[in-house]
Amino acid sequence: MIKGFKDFLMRGNVVDLAVAVVIGTAFAKVVDAFVAVIMDLIGKIGGTPDFSNWTPGGVKFGAFLTALISFVIVAAAVYFMVVVPMNHLAALRKRGVEPEPEAPSEEVILLTEIRDSLRAR
Repeated sequence: MIKGFKDFLMRGNVVDLAVAVVIGTAFAKVVDAFVAVIMDLIGKIGGTPDFSNWTPGGVKFGAFLTALISFVIVAAAVYFMVVVPMNHLAALRKRGVEPEPEAPSEEVILLTEIRDSLRAR
């Protein structure tokens, strides 16, 4: 049972997921700081960026408006900081400007086969 748990933890996809969570958490802090800057700029232009107390006709619409503005800013930050650069990089690779990663050498292929053979035992 312990060996099975150890094998589960050492799988590549679990480690990749752990790395993704750590990187995602760090990136979330960057995006949160960016949202705070944008909300402060909105506040300087049109007053307070926190619309939570705004209740037109007694309906608490302000909290929704604040969350909506924050969501749009986060979506824009992710789009412009992640999606656009990745699309640009993919376009460069497609045109052949940036070479694709090389295939593994014969030594690496041989070592991979040996490793897989040892695991199968």
